[in-house]
Amino acid sequence: MYLLRCRDGSYYCGYTGDLKQRLAAHRSGAGARYTRSRLPVRLVYREPCADRRSAMRREVEIKRMSHKRKAALASWRRSITQAI
Repeated sequence: MYLLRCRDGSYYCGYTGDLKQRLAAHRSGAGARYTRSRLPVRLVYREPCADRRSAMRREVEIKRMSHKRKAALASWRRSITQAI
């Protein structure tokens, strides 16, 4: 499961089995229609999930979050990874 920040400040949430390939597709304009018109995009959060079903469930949870909560999630994760 991953979260992208788009050029206009909005967030895009999705899931994939190959994050590197999916991110390349988004950045080249071959990803989701939503991100095509909002390039460039930046990966701000990723979360491993046990299986596709749990990834889909988590994606729905994040999509229901407010913009402010998504920003906090991305910020929290960044501070944790920088501390390591």
